[in-house]
Amino acid sequence: MTTEKKLGIWMDHANAHLMEYTDPIVTKIISSESTHEEKEFTLQKGESFMHRKNQQQEAAYYKAIAVSIRDYDEVLLFGPTDAKTELLNILKADFSFSKVKIETEQTDKMTENQEQAFVRDYFSKS
Repeated sequence: MTTEKKLGIWMDHANAHLMEYTDPIVTKIISSESTHEEKEFTLQKGESFMHRKNQQQEAAYYKAIAVSIRDYDEVLLFGPTDAKTELLNILKADFSFSKVKIETEQTDKMTENQEQAFVRDYFSKS
């Protein structure tokens, strides 16, 4: 019998902390390229330009996370913003993720230790 691969992801619109459910849990960080300084620069070029640029950066951010999720059987998305729900909707629309069990949980901002404890507690119950 093969062991299910499980991944917890704390995320907001700027960063995703990926934590594979192993012992010990190690956190990998994926960051969005959209920074405050970048937004100010693109805003000077016009609001529609800024909106398009922001959408492209957001799509690249979600794609980078999605690529990391492909090899897992179960994924927990959690965090304080609606970024997790946006990613979930993208993943549901992609048939290649149909066999991955994906759940979301609303949480506050957490320290790395709190994030890892949350992932450990969540997957130890399943």
